[in-house]
Amino acid sequence: MASSADKINSRLHLTFLELTGRRILSMLRIVGGVSSLAINSVRVLFTYKLAGNEVVQQFVAIGNKSFSIVTLISFFTGLVVALQLSVGLGRFGLKLYVGTIVGLSIFRELGPVLTSIMIAARVGSGIAAELGSMVVTEQVLAIEAMGANPIQKLVLPRVIATTVAAPILTTMANAVGVLGGMLISVSESGVTPKFYLDQVSKSLILEDYTSGIIKAAFFGFFISIISCYEGLNTYGGTEGVGRQTTKAVVYSSITIFVSDFFLTKLILYF
Repeated sequence: MASSADKINSRLHLTFLELTGRRILSMLRIVGGVSSLAINSVRVLFTYKLAGNEVVQQFVAIGNKSFSIVTLISFFTGLVVALQLSVGLGRFGLKLYVGTIVGLSIFRELGPVLTSIMIAARVGSGIAAELGSMVVTEQVLAIEAMGANPIQKLVLPRVIATTVAAPILTTMANAVGVLGGMLISVSESGVTPKFYLDQVSKSLILEDYTSGIIKAAFFGFFISIISCYEGLNTYGGTEGVGRQTTKAVVYSSITIFVSDFFLTKLILYF
């Protein structure tokens, strides 16, 4: 009996190690594929003519897809943050400083991170689904057969548009979030709108804004390049399109949170 139990434990242990190894190899394969696509995109940017009309079209589409939801999320984020701070700081008689903390938290972290998460959910999924459908219907093969470069036609416009749109949407989210915080501060803390805005303006410096914008640009690049990679690697018909779309959103979201730490550390270092 002991021998049978040892064999079962050994098999389970081997299966766990095998699954772990496969997961690690799969992750490394994805990282390598995304990195290769990013390098090729940069190379194509300097060796091929940029399709300006396609970039503008993608930029408008990204803005239309993300504007309303980013505004809604940032507004209620400002409300919630200010409400929690009003309660927490009220215990120490510091309600007057809600505006300072709301401004810093939104401009440095909450604005770029939450905006990028929404872009990943709306834009990233759309990119992966669109390119995945083109792969399944062999439109990408048709582009290659005509002698065109799929990266130039499909990837680069989406990457540039998303990278540029993310900081703009973040700027808008910062402003809306601060206004949402002002509504709660005026009603809960008893301060005037002028006092709240003075707190925000005096506590924020240019570095607070630029750090969030720099991170948003990187997040936008990561979202677009990951989504393009997953879309171009679609297989298995229509089921594969759904699978790759889910992967694009999940991997983009993970990348945002992981890279946020390293970008914050790097920005603070310089």
